[in-house]
Amino acid sequence: MGLQDDANVMRMFFGNRARPAAGRRLTRALALGLALSLSSTAVLAYADLVSDRIDLGLFDAEPAPVPGSLPRVAQRIATGEPLRIVAFGSSSTEGIGASTRAASYPARLEALLRRALPQLAGDILVENRGIGGEAVDEMLARLDRDVIKPAPDLVIWQTGSNDPLRGISLAHFRKATQAAVARIREADIDVVLMEPQWCPALDATPGADRFRDAVRDIGAELGVPVIRRSDLMRGWIAQSRLTRSELFAKDGLHMADGGYALLAEAAAAEVVRGADAVPDDAEQGPTVAE
Repeated sequence: MGLQDDANVMRMFFGNRARPAAGRRLTRALALGLALSLSSTAVLAYADLVSDRIDLGLFDAEPAPVPGSLPRVAQRIATGEPLRIVAFGSSSTEGIGASTRAASYPARLEALLRRALPQLAGDILVENRGIGGEAVDEMLARLDRDVIKPAPDLVIWQTGSNDPLRGISLAHFRKATQAAVARIREADIDVVLMEPQWCPALDATPGADRFRDAVRDIGAELGVPVIRRSDLMRGWIAQSRLTRSELFAKDGLHMADGGYALLAEAAAAEVVRGADAVPDDAEQGPTVAE
């Protein structure tokens, strides 16, 4: 693909919603950054997340993304201030199954965002606060230490995988997750949720899909973006972007390097999309397009 083709893809990805002028400038800058930093086919992995107002004729419609759902991130980008992100979760965040820590999704996400947002001059940090095996209560026990106290601009919270495996009540999971999201937002921290993975171990666990659906429901109820990892993973296989051996680690539960690489691309796209709109009176920093 050429640059014009990449620009067309990014227009389809972000849609043609009416925006304030500041939001349009930010979107153009971010779109160009991603077009230059991601592979030309990367956006196709997210097509199942595109607004149902954009009919590509290839994927089932999904809920429309929420413009400006990450206002703190948008403000940081617009003013050129440092951007701090906490990747919070369990083994998929820690990077179990990856060949090295540098191959985990948080490390890859940091590198992608630095290339996509050169106006921040590399002042982007993604802190990995994943601990393998944790369910919702264990993550909440360290919420203050790992999320609230560090006061990042954004937390990407990967959750819902271990709870069905350990017999956690769905009602408890839902209530605890909703309360935690509310606490994070009250601390003026943006939130993106990441749903459980698609994998043989969860497929074989009765009711596991209800935890995935609960994460989606919480996102819809609270206006929080959700990275639909289960759908993305199925799509990567269906589109022959990865083989199963490239997607899954040998244990059949965790992701391998190939899966983490594409997951980082999905997370980067969600950060960019959530920062789509900024207030009209926001001070504008330098952008790629200007």
